[in-house]
Amino acid sequence: MIETLQNLALGFSVALSPHVLFYAVLGCIVGTLVGVLPGLGPLAGISLLLPLTFGLSPTTAIVLLAGIYYGAMYGGSTTSILMRIPGEAASVMTCVDGYAMTQKGRAGPALAIAALGSFVAGTLSVVALMLLAPPLAAFALRFGPPEYTALLLLGLIILAYMSSGAMPKTLAMATLGLVLGTIGIDAMSGFIRFTHGVTELGDGIGIVPVAVGLFGLSEILLTAGKDTPPQVYKPKLRELVPSGEDVRRSIAPTLRGSVLGFFIGIIPGSAHIISSFVSYGIEKRISKRPEEFGHGAVEGVAGPESANNAAASGAFVPMLALGVPSGPIPAVMMAALMIHGVAPGPLLMEQQPALVWGFIASMYVGNIVLLILNLPMVGLFVNLLRIPYSYLYPCIVVFCVIGVYAVNSSVVDVWIMIVTGAVGYFLRKLDFDMAPVVLGLILSPMLELSLRQSLAMSAGDYGIFLHRPIAATMLAAVVMLFVLSLWPLIRGGGDWRSRVGLDEKPG
Repeated sequence: MIETLQNLALGFSVALSPHVLFYAVLGCIVGTLVGVLPGLGPLAGISLLLPLTFGLSPTTAIVLLAGIYYGAMYGGSTTSILMRIPGEAASVMTCVDGYAMTQKGRAGPALAIAALGSFVAGTLSVVALMLLAPPLAAFALRFGPPEYTALLLLGLIILAYMSSGAMPKTLAMATLGLVLGTIGIDAMSGFIRFTHGVTELGDGIGIVPVAVGLFGLSEILLTAGKDTPPQVYKPKLRELVPSGEDVRRSIAPTLRGSVLGFFIGIIPGSAHIISSFVSYGIEKRISKRPEEFGHGAVEGVAGPESANNAAASGAFVPMLALGVPSGPIPAVMMAALMIHGVAPGPLLMEQQPALVWGFIASMYVGNIVLLILNLPMVGLFVNLLRIPYSYLYPCIVVFCVIGVYAVNSSVVDVWIMIVTGAVGYFLRKLDFDMAPVVLGLILSPMLELSLRQSLAMSAGDYGIFLHRPIAATMLAAVVMLFVLSLWPLIRGGGDWRSRVGLDEKPG
């Protein structure tokens, strides 16, 4: 415990230095704007702004990108509550009761409860991250190639099982990402594969153009038919104070959402989205007044908002401790660390303590900054929503092109973004989830390399995965999840989503 406090003191000495603090605040502001604007989510925002970090130190770069990430978690609630338009996917469930409260003239308390819930959840989850990441990193030092192979497979299966979509569709998208990840130079043999003579593909398909295309460009294509923005309710500052009854009713959902969101955040996949759905379902099930849900229940705002912000912090646990991204956003942030010459993994906390603990401490600071931003400055942010889409979306497309081109100064990357944007548009029309594609793309080289190293260790014997206890346990979990996903279908009943409310459509 003393060592943890010493490390935290080191982290605050880094996070409170003027240079790092400036970029932490800047990331929070930009992230809030990204969350507020429809058509941009945290993944697209981080991908677009990644080139801006090239001249920064690794610590400053990761602090800036993290600020954008959890700033977008905060900002997404603004449009959900005021306009019933999720600023980003994790705020879908906030639309239900948040907008209902707005229609009753209670937008101020809804925004205040969302901001306070996000602050409490963010703070508690950072404490959990601080306590959990070091021992997990120490345990991960026991991992060899077979354990990493099993861990990555388990992550993909958990993603498919926890997804709100059908498991076959999710696995299909993850497989597409894995296939795309094989393009480029073979890490073990040095041969160039599947490039078809395009020199720029020698290093593989970049994460940034794929992420911007699938999430940013496809979202714009889906909503491009809207000519004018809807009416925006602009609350006054004095209306933001919630009543004592609102605060009392939101305490337990906030605490439950914080715990639930953090542990779901550790699981690979779109955890911040899943946690908000699960939290809403649980709050509705255990409420003494379930009939109020959908009509302005304050618990329906506090629970999901706390859960998705706690999940944002939980997602960093496997990235910092294991060097394994738990979703597309940590994957892009891992890519940013690699660009700056930092190798994520179990040794990161020992080799780069100032970076890791400075990053953790910056999250404490960021939560305070975001609380200040999201209460008094709500009126300023919602004015951006008055910009007609015919002006807003062309600007976003231009930023997408410039941001993608700036990463490698490659026109090929721009074409990859355009193609993946068009493909993402049609796949989203068919209700496919895009997150597994990006996760598969980042995990593919790691999975292939660890699998081939494992087989090299055993002279081609696949039994090595069964002879090593940790790997065998994780593979048993993979089999168990397959059985659990198929069992309800065999019995003819609903799956787990029907039990926690994930099958219910908002509003």
